[in-house]
Amino acid sequence: GRGRPRRRSSLPAAMADLDAAEDAAKELLGIMEAFPRFKERAVDPLHPEGERGALVFRGPLKLVQTVSKLTCASKASTVGDRFKALLSRSKWVRQEELEQALDGADGLDGLDGRLAAYDPAREYVAVVVAELQRGPACWHQVGGGHPASIEDSGPWLYVLDHGTSRAGRRPGFSYTGSLRPYRVSPRRPVAEGILLPDYAADGDPRAEQAAPARSTPPVVSAAQAEKLRAVCRMGREIVDAAHRVIKPGVTTDEIDRVVHDKHMEFGAYPAPLNYHNFPKSVCTSVNEVVCHGIPDMRQLEDGDIVNIDVSPIFDGFHADLNETFCVGPGVTQKKKDLIKASHDSLMKAIDACKPGFFYRDVGGIITSHINGCGFAVDKTYCGHGVGEYFHCAPNIPHYAGNKAKFVMKVGHCFTIEPMINTGTWKDVHWADGWTAVTKDGKPSAQFEHQLLMHESGAEILTARLPTSPPLWWEEGAQPGAATPVL
Repeated sequence: GRGRPRRRSSLPAAMADLDAAEDAAKELLGIMEAFPRFKERAVDPLHPEGERGALVFRGPLKLVQTVSKLTCASKASTVGDRFKALLSRSKWVRQEELEQALDGADGLDGLDGRLAAYDPAREYVAVVVAELQRGPACWHQVGGGHPASIEDSGPWLYVLDHGTSRAGRRPGFSYTGSLRPYRVSPRRPVAEGILLPDYAADGDPRAEQAAPARSTPPVVSAAQAEKLRAVCRMGREIVDAAHRVIKPGVTTDEIDRVVHDKHMEFGAYPAPLNYHNFPKSVCTSVNEVVCHGIPDMRQLEDGDIVNIDVSPIFDGFHADLNETFCVGPGVTQKKKDLIKASHDSLMKAIDACKPGFFYRDVGGIITSHINGCGFAVDKTYCGHGVGEYFHCAPNIPHYAGNKAKFVMKVGHCFTIEPMINTGTWKDVHWADGWTAVTKDGKPSAQFEHQLLMHESGAEILTARLPTSPPLWWEEGAQPGAATPVL
């Protein structure tokens, strides 16, 4: 929350000045919050380590408005460049000197409490003072510092409307569990020379939407199969790279950075990036998130579970796979059982795949196993065809009694990716339009493999490698050899 002055005057001009000052001050305080390295790069250099006090920007209304407008309108992405005008007119005031420095200012209510409670090692206090005809008025807030691994680039904002817009404040929503959205970093650049899909600029996958493969499952040639094996091997190595960095304290944005950089290393494009305006290169789905979680500033906590969903494009073909991992030693047995049930239901479904098998019967195999484990199959999302396009026919629901079309044929390439919920199968979407969470706020887990059909059965193109980090039940042993989902 932010401290604000009381409205002491009924004079129209005075009220207009106060409103204008409040707007400018809130914009300034908000843009400070949007730069996660603001404390380290702007506040910390101004005072001795551990000293208590506040960053104070003070000036006439016109100056406050001008600095606010310049700072908010700037395209600079680093703290030093973005806040040059603000910092040149700001100063550090020690806690014991603040009362005198702000003497007579309206809006001081709550400031003493903030100064007494904040932690200088990880937080800062910022004060904006506007000198008005009615007297000085101030606004203040406590801002947070963030891990050094977070890049000095901004602004970090909340995602809205399926990725088409951003907001400076967390959107209101009836959240079903304990998880909340955090700020999301700016889009990461794609290296020169990497072939871009048609949606990379505007978010619209026109070629996929117009393709005959949307209605009829394509049959993969031998040459295409080799390309699929190559990109799926990349996908496997990318998921494994993400798995290796998962631990308490790591942000999901850091996982996105690792995944994005690994794509760049391979010369591959991360298919989720701007697909229907999705803002990141990987989906990171934590705890009650069923799928399509957006990487953000939140740090993973001991006891979390997190799904990593990766989809590289290379040489004109897509891979698609995901796995769910434990974060730290504090994961409950119930969550571990959920993860294992999701994995095992997938493998049982894969074992049944063969030419002539009905796609609609995949859901019955998964549901039978999951019901026996005491969990529920999410019915909203399904597996899908994949190859030249991210999503194509067939759709493959994971629940029993579905009406999916087509039978498996040699040369079909598709995913099976059951999402398994602890409680109800039902889900809802956050205000970002992407993040699907369980309706009861209980955990969800998922595994996905990409398969290529042969006469003898399904080839798992995204199979785990001897070098893959172990899943929780493999630890201590050798590593193991609806709506389409990203």
